[in-house]
Amino acid sequence: MADRRRDRLAALGARLQAEKIDALLLTSLPNIRYLTGFSGSSALVLATPSELRLITDFRYETQVADEVGDLAQVRIEPVSLWTGLWDMLQKLPSIEMIGFESAHLLHRDFQRLLNDGSRWQWRPQLNLVEDLREAKDEDEVALIVEAGTIATNALSRTLPAIHVGMTELEVAGVLEKALRDEGSEEAPFPPIVASGPRSALPHARASSRVVQSGEFLLIDFGAQHGGYCSDVTRTFVMGEPTPEQRDIFAIVRDANHIAAHSIKAGMTGAAADGLARSYIERCGYGEAFGHSLGHGLGLEVHEAPRLARTAEAALRAGSVVTIEPGIYRPGWGGVRIEDDVHLSANGPQILTNFSRELIEVA
Repeated sequence: MADRRRDRLAALGARLQAEKIDALLLTSLPNIRYLTGFSGSSALVLATPSELRLITDFRYETQVADEVGDLAQVRIEPVSLWTGLWDMLQKLPSIEMIGFESAHLLHRDFQRLLNDGSRWQWRPQLNLVEDLREAKDEDEVALIVEAGTIATNALSRTLPAIHVGMTELEVAGVLEKALRDEGSEEAPFPPIVASGPRSALPHARASSRVVQSGEFLLIDFGAQHGGYCSDVTRTFVMGEPTPEQRDIFAIVRDANHIAAHSIKAGMTGAAADGLARSYIERCGYGEAFGHSLGHGLGLEVHEAPRLARTAEAALRAGSVVTIEPGIYRPGWGGVRIEDDVHLSANGPQILTNFSRELIEVA
């Protein structure tokens, strides 16, 4: 895989100069990983227009050398990351105005800026790195594809083990083991397993409810590979579906197909949302599709861009987004079908390969 970290640093440096700040303090671990390759759980990074300085602790001394190499000046701090930051800044007299990631900084750490860091000027910044992350390069897309393959392979292994009488938690446990067996580094989020009336809860947690015959079983989950995430949802029926179940499933499936094959870079997030929403509305279930169509996908399972009725920003070429229309009827159940789609220069590319037909689980 190509090492694009120096290109990313150069792009960030141009943004810092445009914002007229001398440096940016990074506290978001996904942003730190994107810029440096460091995957540990404890780090601060100070980025200037021309270089990076990374502070971590002794637990990661070997790991940070392997992952970051000579890209950044690395400091192993024995006391606290913040002690290391103040000491570092005192040796950099040219730095006066420093941006910080206001969406990621804890209040207690903001107080550190005001108190211990009072000799410097601090300016809140939003999305300086996230904007760079929105358009994926070919290697990032390949990692997401592999994460999607791991997820769908795990689902294929899970389905034969599902049967009436299991609890939702038991189904989730089978799926989680299959994800590990297929090579998922971790679960990007706890799998959603919702049966019967609970399938009408878009973000239901798996519960002790027993899966029963004749009802929907909705499974929403993901895998992680090389730090990058996939996000997949399929809805099944336990036994033979009713005509009403078939009809509603078909509407959601067709809405997924329309949006996944029609979305393209340059349209707004609102226009993308409308691809599926307008079809569901024409079918008479507009009020039953209460959430947005999708979101960006990458180092985080929810990142830019947004595909929603209120999202007026244009979708960037190279983005990877989820397409997840749904219909939910309280007390009855719900259907959601979700795929991951790359907005390539040649049009949408669906990255998740699993049947979108209504599968009857014995």
